[in-house]
Amino acid sequence: MYPQLQKIIFAAALLLTVTIACGAQSIPSVKLKNIEGKTIDTGKLRNNGNPIVISFFATWCKPCMRELTAIDAMFDEWEEQTGVRFILVSIDDAQNVQKVRPLVDGQGWDFEVLLDVNSELKRLMQVQQIPHVFVFDGNGKMVYNHSGYTDGSENDLYQKILEVSKKK
Repeated sequence: MYPQLQKIIFAAALLLTVTIACGAQSIPSVKLKNIEGKTIDTGKLRNNGNPIVISFFATWCKPCMRELTAIDAMFDEWEEQTGVRFILVSIDDAQNVQKVRPLVDGQGWDFEVLLDVNSELKRLMQVQQIPHVFVFDGNGKMVYNHSGYTDGSENDLYQKILEVSKKK
C-alpha cells in the first residue's frame, strides 16, 4: 500500500475514533417505570431544547443523599435560570425499590424519578460508581458526566448546565 494512502487511512480512523470517544452520546432507549408506575422510554426524553440532567443514585448511598440535598436546595433557581430538567434514576434492586418513593417524598424532592431495577440504563450508560451525573444539551447530546460527590461539586454541575442552556 502507498505510504500516503496509509497515512490518510490512519488519520481518518483516528478522527473517527476520537469523534466516537468524545462524541455526542445521546440517552440510550430503555423502558423504565417512574415512581407513579408509568412506563417511560428514556430515549424519548426531551426538554424543549433545554438541558437535561440525569443523576444515578440509590437509597442506601450516603454521598448520593448529600449531593441531591445540595442540588435540591438550589434547584428552583437553576430551573428558572436554565430551564433544566432533572431526572433521578434509582438503581435500587427489586428488594429495595419500595424504599425509593418514601425517600423522595420524605426529602420533599420535586424531581422526576425513574426506577432502573435491572440496571439496564446503568449498564448502557457505563455507570460504575454512584452518584453519577450526566448533562445533556438541548439537542440530547451528552456534554458532561461526573461520578462521586464532594461538597461543592454541585457548583461545577451548575456551571455545565449554564454553558449549554439556551436561556443564558
